[in-house]
Amino acid sequence: MTDLSQTIAPKSDQLNADDLISGPRTIKVTRVSAMKEPDQPIAIYFEGDNGKPYKPGKSMRRVLVRVWGNDGNAYAGRRMTLYRDDAVQFGGVAVGGIRISHMSGITSAVTMALTEKRASRKPFTVKPLAEEREAAQQTIEQPRQQTGRERLMTAARERAAEGSESLRAFRASLTEQQDRALTPILDELDRTASYADAADDRPPLDDDFPGFAPADEQAA
Repeated sequence: MTDLSQTIAPKSDQLNADDLISGPRTIKVTRVSAMKEPDQPIAIYFEGDNGKPYKPGKSMRRVLVRVWGNDGNAYAGRRMTLYRDDAVQFGGVAVGGIRISHMSGITSAVTMALTEKRASRKPFTVKPLAEEREAAQQTIEQPRQQTGRERLMTAARERAAEGSESLRAFRASLTEQQDRALTPILDELDRTASYADAADDRPPLDDDFPGFAPADEQAA
């Protein structure tokens, strides 16, 4: 393959919209520096920038602040996808510009209103990078596994629900260390076991029990 994209790169000291004619580019920020240029006060350096940082315009700086916050020093290590937007205008003429389509650090799309023309604002959306979406999905699909102590407490609660005898037998089977781990919930376990014992002492509720009424009759 003969890559022609390298032959059309504009000569400039910064990343240019024409650098993205061949397609979007995901960059990883290395540092952010303040510049003395009033129209381009921020330079974002990234891995493989060849000394040509990305200098975002005011609209994209607003996007960066909205998503990543005010501290440019905290941007190092974060990633974003840049693309060429042919509709960007300068002096009323569509000249093309750089826009941000995806950013790390978010798991769902972020939409904000940006000034398109004077007295005209338009919604602009930034999406999470694919890795961020996948991580969020895995968190949803794979709930956190219980720790050994949590599993022990769950088992103790299940035995307590069966009554005092079941709880005593369960605790008797534990090591001293395991039994100590139940200390924070012992009062809860005793109450649960007592309720279970009391329920066992009550006569069964059925049609032959005096005072019993079916649910539909009770509600009437």
